[in-house]
Amino acid sequence: MVDPFAFLAEPFTHRFVVRGLAMALLLGIAGGLVGCVLLLRRIVLIADSFGHALLPGIGLAYMWFGPGHTGLYAGAAVAGLGTAVMSGLVNHLTRLPEDAAFGSLFVLCFAVGIMLMSQVAAPVDLLHYLFGNILGVTGDDLWRVCFTTCATVLAICLSYRAVLMEAFDPQFLRVSGGRSLLIHLGVLVAVVINIVAALNAVGLVLSLGLFILPAATAYLWCERFGSMLLVSAIYGGLASCAGLLVSWHLDLPSGACMVAALGAGFVLSLLLSPRHGLLGRLLPRRHFTHDEGAEVCAAQGPDGKVLGK
Repeated sequence: MVDPFAFLAEPFTHRFVVRGLAMALLLGIAGGLVGCVLLLRRIVLIADSFGHALLPGIGLAYMWFGPGHTGLYAGAAVAGLGTAVMSGLVNHLTRLPEDAAFGSLFVLCFAVGIMLMSQVAAPVDLLHYLFGNILGVTGDDLWRVCFTTCATVLAICLSYRAVLMEAFDPQFLRVSGGRSLLIHLGVLVAVVINIVAALNAVGLVLSLGLFILPAATAYLWCERFGSMLLVSAIYGGLASCAGLLVSWHLDLPSGACMVAALGAGFVLSLLLSPRHGLLGRLLPRRHFTHDEGAEVCAAQGPDGKVLGK
């Protein structure tokens, strides 16, 4: 007879699994925080665009420096940061709308990346950067992710009010004299560095799940920006760890299981959230008292968005 406690505790006896769990926790926290801003700005698919925009940098770094992690990370970071800065400047300094600016640069970078990767001698080595292998991360990878996560948390805490305005009303932030361009570029840089940090763990293909699923889940439950950030970060970290443990026990791809675990919580929230879930919308609602109605109006804007304090 199998001992359930031994079965559950067995992954924690392996150092590489514990290292992978720490990586999943950190990536989930950072992705959940950044994803909240992207979701409320309605530019969450930009994270996917940046993931593809890293391909030229990875291809060039592989051709010039070989398969070493340092060179590939540096190439990916340079390509991503260059795309982020260029797209932000194009959006703020020209008449092109935001989605057109990102889309144009994304398609260009993606095409260049495919051409470069077709010239790489051993493209199989790049599969880890497309699909990830979190159980194969090293101590250096973990320290890199720890640094980027701490930097992301610290940046959001120090610029909370500016990030709040950027998330809900960037036009007002701009006309009121706030540093809208700086905050916008800062958000894009945070997206890039966290995608680069997640390359070895979940890869380019699945990294979008770390940004959108925790934020979307928290959005269905929270009415305040601060609580949304907290719930998204906690859920992103814990669900990512749960997905990794499931992948270990069922011998399934780790990155896919992490994103699937995040998605399972999102689907349940989509159904069961008392105020914004599908069942809550279909079931008869009780009548609000005057005080309760005033509280709801104070917590939500005219379009139903959650508001900060």
